[in-house]
Amino acid sequence: MQTKKITLATLKSFVRKNRENLYVLETSRFSGMSDMVEYHDTPQWHPAQDDTRNCCLENSLGVLGVWCVRGSRDYFKHFENENFIGINVYNCCGSFTVAIKKVA
Repeated sequence: MQTKKITLATLKSFVRKNRENLYVLETSRFSGMSDMVEYHDTPQWHPAQDDTRNCCLENSLGVLGVWCVRGSRDYFKHFENENFIGINVYNCCGSFTVAIKKVA
């Protein structure tokens, strides 16, 4: 995954293939109250939860904390640390990382 260009199709495939073991780290989110992207003070990894908002499944990929704006306005990069490996995404609505735990 690190040598190939990451696209929306790559992200969709990664989420679909790893859905049962997926973790999300939401580092920022758009706030309508302040009309800007706000960063979380202490972002935490959490197991992926289903997004039940039927109107937004195309943007959220069915995962709470995920939001793609589409139209080539999402930016993707490989993510890896000592515990997780996955994809980092940022756009005008915030930033998040979807990952799976590394096998020891």
